[in-house]
Amino acid sequence: MRLIQFETTTGARHVGVIEGASVQVVRDTRSTRELALAALRAGRGLVDEVLARGTDNGPDYRTLLEAGHVLPPLDHQDPAHCLVSGTGLTHLGSASTRDKMHQQKAHDDTALTDTARMFQWGIEGGKPAAGQVGAQPEWFYKGDGGIVVRPGAAFQVPDFAEDAGEEPELAGLYVIDDHGAPCRIGFALGNEFSDHIMERRSYLYLAHSKLRACSFGPELRVGELPADLNGVSRIRRGNEVLWEKAFASGEDNMCHSLANLEYHHFKYAQFLRPGDVHVHFFGTATLSFADGIKAQAGDRFEISLAEFGEPLVNGIEVQAPPVAIGGVKTL
Repeated sequence: MRLIQFETTTGARHVGVIEGASVQVVRDTRSTRELALAALRAGRGLVDEVLARGTDNGPDYRTLLEAGHVLPPLDHQDPAHCLVSGTGLTHLGSASTRDKMHQQKAHDDTALTDTARMFQWGIEGGKPAAGQVGAQPEWFYKGDGGIVVRPGAAFQVPDFAEDAGEEPELAGLYVIDDHGAPCRIGFALGNEFSDHIMERRSYLYLAHSKLRACSFGPELRVGELPADLNGVSRIRRGNEVLWEKAFASGEDNMCHSLANLEYHHFKYAQFLRPGDVHVHFFGTATLSFADGIKAQAGDRFEISLAEFGEPLVNGIEVQAPPVAIGGVKTL
């Protein structure tokens, strides 16, 4: 089952089930979070909760997408209660991509050494036996729900940014139940979107480089993730395809298991607040930046995987930072 969240022209919110070109609207449901918490309280799965509520014929899916009425497939009414995070160096081949980004002068290979070391830890211990704790992955914070851009909309890039680069990834979507237990409700396509020039200056700038907008969706895939997934990431400039490359994901193409990545995120008690939403990006090995591409305002990113329905499409636009130099007041 694949779900979306969408809004009408009057701003009313709904959850829909994708069936071909049409949307079946889940009755009496305003959000995926509400649906998931109700399923947890009733002791049943998300699909069973949808079936219990029933659906009605809804709008044409393509029309919703073109009108910009499709929302991220999971959110929280208070953006501060949605945590967006991710893990890197998780995919086979990701170390070589990152090494390209971190190339330094011949006498300075610190970043290369640390990148390779962390990747090797994942190769050796990222897929532990059931019940065992595996190698800890690289982890980063992106922001709260306020940085999430709906499918089809443009990423707002601050004017101090040095790069606006896509990262085609899968995202795990989670809610924390009433007892503080994390529950994965599904997966979505994601564009984690980062400042790769800033990161290339020093891997210690990774934290800064990740504080950018992101997007995921348009659809939430319910259930387990196929082990081998192959998609396409492309950048369009005007009517031309500027860059295009295949990317692979799923556990067959990763050096960490999903269970290991999830454990090392949710082992922190502060991430287990009942009712909160978590969006966690699982990493990638494919970046246009590694091929010398520099995206610019007006370009369009397009990330597609057949198993996830419609592609995730986003543009780029530049915005001024909200605080100027010297703009912090003293009381």
